Amino acid sequence: MTSRSTKQEQLPASEEIAEVAPGVLRLQLPIDLPGLGHVNTYALEDGDGFALVDPGLPGEASWRALLTRLDAAGIPLARVHTVIVTHSHPDHFGGAGLLAAETGARVVTSSRFRTIFDGRLDGDAELEERRPDGDGADQPEGQDGELDFRRPAPWGGTIEGPPPDKVALFRQRLANGLPFFRVPEPTHRLDDADTITLARREWVALYTPGHTDDHLCLFDPDGGVILAGDHVLPTITPHISGLVEGDSLARYVDSLDRVAQLAGVTTVLPAHGHPFRDLPRRVAEIKRHHDERLDRLRAISAGLGWATVEALSHELFAPRNWGSMAESETYAHLEHLRARGGALVREEAGLLHYLVTG
Repeated sequence: MTSRSTKQEQLPASEEIAEVAPGVLRLQLPIDLPGLGHVNTYALEDGDGFALVDPGLPGEASWRALLTRLDAAGIPLARVHTVIVTHSHPDHFGGAGLLAAETGARVVTSSRFRTIFDGRLDGDAELEERRPDGDGADQPEGQDGELDFRRPAPWGGTIEGPPPDKVALFRQRLANGLPFFRVPEPTHRLDDADTITLARREWVALYTPGHTDDHLCLFDPDGGVILAGDHVLPTITPHISGLVEGDSLARYVDSLDRVAQLAGVTTVLPAHGHPFRDLPRRVAEIKRHHDERLDRLRAISAGLGWATVEALSHELFAPRNWGSMAESETYAHLEHLRARGGALVREEAGLLHYLVTG
C-alpha cells in the first residue's frame, strides 16, 4: 500500500504485468528521476501485434528492462508494430527511436511533437517535485564544440539545463556511439480529433497542452478508456511549463476541463501511478491546487513587493526544488495572473520583475 508520505508516482517499478483494460497491458519501467520511480508503458494488442505507449527513458538499463517486461508479457520484440509517444519528455520518448530502429515500428505523436533535437524545447523536466534532468543525442553545441544545454529564460537569465555530472555522462555516451540513444522520428502525426485504430478499436486524439506544448491523450469512446500521459496523474500535480508559448496555465486548465467533460470515461491510464476511474474528481483537485498556488503568489507578492521570478519561486517552493523548473512554474502562474489583469511586470537589468495586484 502507498503511505501518506509516498505518492503513487514515486513508487519503484513493479515487475507485474497487469491487464488494466481489455487488450491493454501495463508494463512498468524503472526511471531515475527525482520524484518518480517508474513510467507506465502500455501494450495494446491487436491481430497484427502490439502498440507500445511511452517506452521509457533512453539508455541501456531502460532498454533491458523493457525487453525483460516484454518477455514476461509474452510479447516478441518483432511483434511491436507501433510506438506511441504522449509528449516530448525523455521518460516518454526515450526508447521510441531504438524500438522503431529494431522493429520497423511506426512512431505516433502529436502533430506538434518537438524535442530539443529539433532546436526547440517546449517543456521542463516533469513535475513540480522534480528538478531538470535527462539525456539525449545531437545536443546543441557551444564554443569549441562543447555540448551546451543552456538557453535563455523568458523571465530573464539563463536556464542551465542538466547538472554537470549528467552532461559529463552524456559526453561519455556520445563518445561511445550512444547505441541505446536514438532520437525518434515521427511517422504518423495526429492532429486534435484525428482517429487511430489500436487494440481493435478506434481512439480519438486529444491535444492537451500545458504540461508541454505537444501533449497527446488518446480516448476510446466505446470502451471508456483514456491514455492520459502526464496530463492527469493520480496523486501528484503535473508541472505547468513556463516555456510553453502564451498562457500555459489557462491552456492546461482548458485541456483539463475538456477531458473532464468526456462522456463515458471509466478508466484513466496515466503515465505514472495507478489507473483510476473518477476523472472529473481528479481534475477538480488539480484545478484547486493551481487556485491555491495563485493565492500563495498573491500573498508572497504582497510581502515582497516588486520581485524577480527567482525570488518569488524561492518563496513558493521548498529549497530542495529551487532552480529553473521552479522558476518556470512560477513564471507560468505569474503570466496567467498578468494576462487577466492581476499582475504587473517590468524589466530591470534583463530580468522580469512582477507585482501581483489582484
